[in-house]
Amino acid sequence: RINLSLIFVQIFNMSFYLIFKALHIIGFVSWFAGLFYLVRMFVYHAESRSQTEPIKSSWYAQYSLMQKRVYSIIATPAMYITWICGLGMLFLNLDLLSQTWIKIKLVLVLALTVYHFYCKKIMKEQAVLKSEKGGEDFRVLNEVPTLFLVAIVLLAVCKDLLNFIYLFLGILAFGVLLMTFIKLYKKQRQKLK
Repeated sequence: RINLSLIFVQIFNMSFYLIFKALHIIGFVSWFAGLFYLVRMFVYHAESRSQTEPIKSSWYAQYSLMQKRVYSIIATPAMYITWICGLGMLFLNLDLLSQTWIKIKLVLVLALTVYHFYCKKIMKEQAVLKSEKGGEDFRVLNEVPTLFLVAIVLLAVCKDLLNFIYLFLGILAFGVLLMTFIKLYKKQRQKLK
């Protein structure tokens, strides 16, 4: 005998799960886009200190406004969508919580959330001219979400902890090599000037 109400509930849950999943993906893509752009503006904001007046004041005001808009209109709402839809998926499939990969993913997303609020602190410091960090500092800080992105996506796709560790360490090593190459290239360019 087929229990139609049970089938209906499963279809209903599956439909909501897929909607949450789609919105979760849209949310995290938008969240990362906002964070990448925001920290890139930190670089330009910091480098505008070397300009003379009135350009310096004008650029400072413009970058502060742009940062505020990206943070409050793109990054923060996208963060909330990511969290709400991710938790919605967990609620509809509580069995996921018994898997190690989802626990690690939750820790990484929590750490990314801390990074998100750290960016707000930097925004406030730059807006009142209290940030002493230079463009190079922010260029390094701009790579942090890349590591989170790679780790979270690999974890969600692989779900196998050992494969995740190998892939992540390989990508991390590639990143270190790439950063070393970029620094050497920059030194070479400065020598030629």
